This record gives sequence, structure tokens and C-alpha cells, in this order.
Amino acid sequence: MFSKQYCNVYQYANNRCADRTELRIYKENEYENLPTIYAITPTYARPEQKAELTRLSHVFTLVPNLYWIVVEDADEKTSLVENLLARAGLTLRSTKLHVKTPAAYVTPKTAPYWVQPRGVKQRNAGLSWLRSYTDPEERSIVYFMDDDNTYSVDLFTEMSKTQPGRVSVWPVGLVGTLLVERPILNAKKTEVIGFNSVWNPERPFPIDMAAFAISKDLLFQHPEARFSYNAQLGYQETELLKNLVTPRELQPLATESEDVLVWHTRTQKTVLTGEDGLNKKGERSDEDLEV
Repeated sequence: MFSKQYCNVYQYANNRCADRTELRIYKENEYENLPTIYAITPTYARPEQKAELTRLSHVFTLVPNLYWIVVEDADEKTSLVENLLARAGLTLRSTKLHVKTPAAYVTPKTAPYWVQPRGVKQRNAGLSWLRSYTDPEERSIVYFMDDDNTYSVDLFTEMSKTQPGRVSVWPVGLVGTLLVERPILNAKKTEVIGFNSVWNPERPFPIDMAAFAISKDLLFQHPEARFSYNAQLGYQETELLKNLVTPRELQPLATESEDVLVWHTRTQKTVLTGEDGLNKKGERSDEDLEV
């Protein structure tokens, strides 16, 4: 299903590939059996949106079994997202969806970002698309890939090891007021027995959205599993996972949860006072440009 025309990391870094457009992150004999990883990315219009999505698109060019479900928080699809996917060569490896967040759940501009759950309708739209348009028997994995996080390509090598009927977990850096949130494993390193979270540690699943992936067959076995605006603040992950597995059934990955391969980064909001000044004069710096 996936092309084998890839270079290994050493060849790529030292310019020894005939074609430097692809980097091989899997072993030669793994390509025939790679599961598709469906990455659901909620996104919304803002000055930094194109920059964020461009950075994220580079991960997809390096990971051949990633399929991108981009869900815009909008009344209709935008040319910005469509153009970006086309420019990255991802038109055939992506699906574009759109659904607007209800006005009652939009975070006021003057309020902290966390006062309202974000991406609820968009992630649910991605789950609905998967249940409606993909094969229930297909061996594949679902991951919620926010557009402002930072991802190592090695994360997806690990994620591909997610077993059927399982939810896999790993550490996430720079989240929950810690340098890293991580699962705590038993002595044999085979079972999750807890988490080191300090923010609302009483949550049944005290982990970040970037910390887990789901074997897609579970979504068909449990059609009720979805996110909800009725969930308690910080409980969106639990709202979904409680319908799929118990904490003890989680599958630890990333070298027995000792590798940090994803970071909960957040782009600083851009200061546009100069742009505001131009707008007051009926001008703008991005005339005839898509930024």
C-alpha cells in the first residue's frame, strides 16, 4: 500500500539519497503491513493558522501511513486549507471537513483559552466520518493531532505498534504544568498502573489529547464513544476513553513510556498593532497575499 522508495535517516541527513523528498522511518520489511494512522486535526481561522498547518504538513510528508482529517471550525471549507494540502502534495491523503462551534461554547477573546472545551464538534465530526466512510475491518489507528503541538516522526513509528482492540499511551512533554506527563508502569513495564499528573490527578484518564491513540476497531465496537460539551473541565479525554477501555487496559509505548516524542507546545499570539494601524487607514499588508 505504501511506497518503499525511502531513504534511511543517515542517508537523508548526509545527502546520499537519490530523491530527498522522502525519509524512511520504517524498516524495509514493514511497509507491506503498516496500519493507516488517521490523524484528526481541529483547526480555526487565526493569523497563525497557515504557519501551524504548514509545519504540521511536513510531518505527513515524512510518515507514509498518515492520513489527515482536517476539520475546520467554520461554516464552510476555506481555500487556505485546500491550497495548503495541495501544495504539500496531500490532497489524496486527506479529507477536509467543517463544522462551526456553537456560539454558546466559543471562548470569549478576553477569557483564558481553557475556560471552554475546544475542538469538541470538530473531533466528533472526524469520528463520524471514520465510522461512515472507512472499512470497519481495516487495521488502522486514530490519533487526535492538534495543529499547535510538536511531533517527532518517531511517534508514528511507535503508534503503528498499537494492537487491535487497544488504546496506546506515551509521555507528553511540556503539559499539565510539568516538564512531562507520563504513564507509570508496573515492574515488568507491561501495564499502566497510574500517571504522574498533578493537574486534576483524580481524573480516570489524567492525560493529554496528544498522549494516546486508538485502534479504530474500538470506535465501531463502541459507537457511543465521543466527546461532549457536558463533560467536566479537563475531562474530554476521559469522556471518550471511558467508553473504550479501562486505565489498566492501556498499552504503553515509546520505549516503555521512557521516550518523549510529542510536546504540548503553544504558539504565542502574534502582535499585530502595526496591522491594526493600517486597517484604520483602509489598508493592509497582506493585500493579494495568503499569509
